[in-house]
Amino acid sequence: MYNLVGVQPCTRPTQCSRRQHGKLNILLLGSGDPRHIFKTIAGLKDTDTLHVWVVEHSMEIVARQLLLLSLALSPQHSMGLQEKTEVFLEVFGNSEIRSQSECILKQTASQLSLTVTDTLNTSTNPCLDTTMLRFKDRDELDRIFKQWIHPPSSQSMSKLWDSRVRHHLGTRYDSKLGCFDWDLSMKLHQKGCGAINKQQYVRWRETGVAFEMREGLYQTTNHSLLSTRIFNNRGDRLGIRGYWGDIVSSPYLSFGIETDNKALLQTQNGQHTKTAQDISCHNVQELFQALVCRSGIPSFQQGSQEGQEQDPSANHRPSSPQPEANQRFTDNGLLCLDGVNVTFLPVDSLSKLPKKQRFSHLFNTVYCSASLVHQLGPSLRQVTAPDAVLVVELAEYLLDLSKEQIKGFAEKVDDIAREAGFESANAGKSDVYSTYTLQKE
Repeated sequence: MYNLVGVQPCTRPTQCSRRQHGKLNILLLGSGDPRHIFKTIAGLKDTDTLHVWVVEHSMEIVARQLLLLSLALSPQHSMGLQEKTEVFLEVFGNSEIRSQSECILKQTASQLSLTVTDTLNTSTNPCLDTTMLRFKDRDELDRIFKQWIHPPSSQSMSKLWDSRVRHHLGTRYDSKLGCFDWDLSMKLHQKGCGAINKQQYVRWRETGVAFEMREGLYQTTNHSLLSTRIFNNRGDRLGIRGYWGDIVSSPYLSFGIETDNKALLQTQNGQHTKTAQDISCHNVQELFQALVCRSGIPSFQQGSQEGQEQDPSANHRPSSPQPEANQRFTDNGLLCLDGVNVTFLPVDSLSKLPKKQRFSHLFNTVYCSASLVHQLGPSLRQVTAPDAVLVVELAEYLLDLSKEQIKGFAEKVDDIAREAGFESANAGKSDVYSTYTLQKE
């Protein structure tokens, strides 16, 4: 996933409610960002209700999840759809952002700081529910948000990024452009990611800036991507703040390699006419439009859908924005999505869920990232519904692994799932994730 600890790169968003409808409870383990949440909301029926429960590696990732969700829920009168998409992708995928985006980041962090400290038992927004976090967790979130608002002046993202690249490449650093080209053409493109443009990919590998959608200076450190990592120094534990995320696979994988709009995937003379940045913008805009519709479905929606059935080209046009009068807002001014809740749990809660009655056989779907698969065990059966689906991310986009290591990891995931009481349900084998259902008693 594209996250702060850098355990794995980001992968394509998964719609986590593929089989169930009605009242859905989904557990996300180590997802790193809200892309799966957005995709699932976009696939909901009007009568469906969704409750997403999130467990992350650290509170720094929880803070970033809250930031990205808050940006996505910003109302039309504060940020238009195009501007919101651009700011979101900057904060999501750029090591350095524009000064305008930094102002929005700080404003959002300030609002989140107030929310996590003032909210005790009732969340101001159902999609930003931190009421189940411990007081020390909320204090930690408050500290992180204030660090984004008043960051240390000594931290230069460009130097932190270059340091990571130098350490990763070692003696190959002087020929880094050749290394970047090899990773793109011989690995990512071979894995079906042909829309990733060479110029954009190389720029990201060198500087950490993936999305440049406006003329401007991308020179302000994106402090939401910085975190503290613990190292052992001669027996002592030393915390070092820096950038520990992905520097190889790119944030384009999350939103930029697949789309329902086939016109964006067209090729000419063997080259894609649109880039992963173009596809990312389109996909994120569509997901944000789905959030707007969920905040108060417009009365003209049905007629619009009928018109699209008659005009196939309408599928490639963004839906008309919903009137502000029909939208619902929470006390903090963000969109309130009908029938959607997102609740964040403490980082160590996975092993404790089976001991709590409220989680007994609750979850219809469990999504687990590759970095947390080792935490899955037989107790997972106690919190999953009888028809539950387990989706586990594989290591397909870990470019530094060999084919044998990727295959070995997939086999290890199968073993872990089997020991946890699940059996394979892969109708068509996917290299990106494996799907399992509960074994019959």
